[in-house]
Amino acid sequence: MFNENSVLVKVWFTAVLGGAYTYDQVPDLSNLRDEVGKKLTQMGYDISSSAA
Repeated sequence: MFNENSVLVKVWFTAVLGGAYTYDQVPDLSNLRDEVGKKLTQMGYDISSSAA
Protein backbone atom coordinates (compact mmCIF):
# COMPACT_ATOMS: atom_id res chain seq x y z
CA MET A 1 0.00 0.00 0.00
CA PHE A 2 1.23 3.45 -0.90
CA ASN A 3 0.94 6.63 1.15
CA GLU A 4 1.58 10.30 0.40
CA ASN A 5 5.26 9.92 1.33
CA SER A 6 5.93 6.96 -0.97
CA VAL A 7 8.55 7.60 -3.63
CA LEU A 8 6.29 6.40 -6.47
CA VAL A 9 3.48 8.68 -5.34
CA LYS A 10 5.86 11.65 -5.32
CA VAL A 11 7.28 10.77 -8.74
CA TRP A 12 3.88 10.40 -10.40
CA PHE A 13 2.50 13.47 -8.64
CA THR A 14 5.39 15.56 -9.96
CA ALA A 15 5.09 14.08 -13.46
CA VAL A 16 1.36 14.81 -13.69
CA LEU A 17 1.64 18.27 -12.15
CA GLY A 18 4.49 19.08 -14.53
CA GLY A 19 2.47 17.99 -17.56
CA ALA A 20 4.63 15.02 -18.58
CA TYR A 21 1.70 12.64 -17.95
CA THR A 22 -2.01 12.94 -17.33
CA TYR A 23 -3.73 11.59 -14.24
CA ASP A 24 -5.31 8.88 -16.40
CA GLN A 25 -1.83 7.58 -17.22
CA VAL A 26 -0.96 6.91 -13.57
CA PRO A 27 -0.77 3.10 -13.23
CA ASP A 28 -3.68 1.42 -11.46
CA LEU A 29 -1.30 -0.33 -9.07
CA SER A 30 -2.68 -1.06 -5.61
CA ASN A 31 -3.74 2.40 -4.31
CA LEU A 32 -1.12 4.41 -6.24
CA ARG A 33 -3.64 6.25 -8.42
CA ASP A 34 -5.80 7.11 -5.39
CA GLU A 35 -2.87 8.56 -3.45
CA VAL A 36 -1.63 10.59 -6.43
CA GLY A 37 -5.20 11.82 -6.96
CA LYS A 38 -5.45 12.95 -3.34
CA LYS A 39 -2.24 14.98 -3.60
CA LEU A 40 -3.25 16.50 -6.93
CA THR A 41 -6.68 17.46 -5.57
CA GLN A 42 -5.05 19.12 -2.56
CA MET A 43 -3.04 21.26 -4.99
CA GLY A 44 -6.20 22.28 -6.83
CA TYR A 45 -5.65 20.05 -9.86
CA ASP A 46 -8.91 18.83 -11.43
CA ILE A 47 -8.35 15.09 -11.90
CA SER A 48 -11.75 14.64 -13.57
CA SER A 49 -10.77 16.75 -16.57
CA SER A 50 -7.53 14.95 -17.48
CA ALA A 51 -7.58 12.78 -20.57
CA ALA A 52 -5.10 10.24 -21.84
